[in-house]
Amino acid sequence: MFDASLTRRGRVVLAVCLAGAAMAVAVGGRSLNAVVLPGVVALAAGYVQVSRLEAPGARRSGLVDGFVGEEREVRVDFDGGAPGTPVDRPFVAAVRDRLEDGLVAEYASAGAVRTAVGSEPATYRLRLLERGERRLGPIEASATDVFGLFERRLVVDEHDRIVVYPAVRAIPAWFRRGLYADETLGASRQREEFDRLREYARGDSLRDVHWPATAKHDEIVVKEFAAETDHRRVSIAGETRYSADAAAADVLATATASLALSLLDDGVPVDVRLPAGEVAAEPGPRGRRELLELAARTGPGSIDDGRETDVRIVAEREDARIRTEDRTVRFSEMEAAGASASSGAGSGERTRRGDRTEQGDRADRSRGKVAGRGGVGG
Repeated sequence: MFDASLTRRGRVVLAVCLAGAAMAVAVGGRSLNAVVLPGVVALAAGYVQVSRLEAPGARRSGLVDGFVGEEREVRVDFDGGAPGTPVDRPFVAAVRDRLEDGLVAEYASAGAVRTAVGSEPATYRLRLLERGERRLGPIEASATDVFGLFERRLVVDEHDRIVVYPAVRAIPAWFRRGLYADETLGASRQREEFDRLREYARGDSLRDVHWPATAKHDEIVVKEFAAETDHRRVSIAGETRYSADAAAADVLATATASLALSLLDDGVPVDVRLPAGEVAAEPGPRGRRELLELAARTGPGSIDDGRETDVRIVAEREDARIRTEDRTVRFSEMEAAGASASSGAGSGERTRRGDRTEQGDRADRSRGKVAGRGGVGG
């Protein structure tokens, strides 16, 4: 079966051979055989070479789940069908990966990676554009002969997946601690073993202020004790206002993941319910991964199971409302406050500094009287 096609170079060589043969017949020019015969031999050899090729095996590496906007370097290694076995007949090919919507490949050359299959791997940059579970594969290899006259498309049936997490925004500390701090005040008065230093948040006592660290960092820093880290669980339920709004589902995923992750970073376990399911996440890598995977896969829908919840998030196409027992705030306002407070943080560091509340301003003024200096901005 003729399953190889001529390349542009091959069509040019074929045209030259046909023209030369026609002229030789018409005018009897034997010298034209010096052009026609090598061309015919090259065409025959090229076709035989590509027609004998078989699709190799392939393995991808570098696929690590990540957030929207991140990039990965993907490496494709070829083998003879099993890991570690060589390719029977190495060949030159333009390799490209079929990607599901939401993923984009950036190749060194236009639309593909030119490589020697069987001798070298193929590498490209993968951009994560949209959240969700995204699939890769199969792999296409457009093989050519050594003269570049024939091309044959080989398909490697190798599939992988990568989970793209929603973008995560900073949540102000005053809002986070307002969800769990009240239940830890009694424990904090026990003055148990010192745990760590952290930024001042609404509800903290001035006697816990760590003055040397406060002066050094130019912001209020307080001491936290081991008893304060024993927080209760916070339950979060999220839904979209309209049941078929995919854009609202993206907003829901970002708002829910942002709040829940910030609580996990504070050492607070969370119970999260979304249209795609629910998860009981504990602080630590496993809890974070479970939460992010749920947020990545959730779609639009409502939560009407009658269970009480500490926080309810209702998302629309442009924004979301976050409702607690005593307040309702817009996620965009929280996002702006968190971004403003965390400006100047180091690369890769997620810093959440809440807007200065009235109580925080009083703390500034009190610190200024004690330390002999003016209030410090948040």
